[in-house]
Amino acid sequence: MTTLKEQLHLDLTASIRAKDSLTSGTLRMVLAAITNEEVSGKEARVLTAQDYITVLNREAKKRKEAATAYDDAKRPELGDKERAELAIIQTYLPAGLSDSQLAEIIASAVQQAAADGATGPSAMGAVMKLVSPQVAGRADGTQVAAAVKSALS
Repeated sequence: MTTLKEQLHLDLTASIRAKDSLTSGTLRMVLAAITNEEVSGKEARVLTAQDYITVLNREAKKRKEAATAYDDAKRPELGDKERAELAIIQTYLPAGLSDSQLAEIIASAVQQAAADGATGPSAMGAVMKLVSPQVAGRADGTQVAAAVKSALS
């Protein structure tokens, strides 16, 4: 089984051979971000699968924000390019959670937090602490926080 980084390298090679400049450029940026993450800090380290997903999520978030900024600046052609790059990055990310799956995870966490004595809106931190590891990389943090807040109120 190949790691995500190896798969990215293989896909980069294929996109270069196919003369697909958008895909090859996007994969180069992602691989650069992964390499930067590997060498950041005091000494180089080997990334785990979750670290790769974190880097991909960070890159995807950058593309979403850039697309929004370009749209606000009335530059739709650049926004479209960012969305195309986002689509390429999303093919390497795990499938996101549906609203019903997210609601189920949150309901379970609310019950567990209530069993520990945390109730009402003040339990937000306790519930998020339980929910965050379960949804890491599969749901947007602001979406999760909003769903937890509505579940607690």
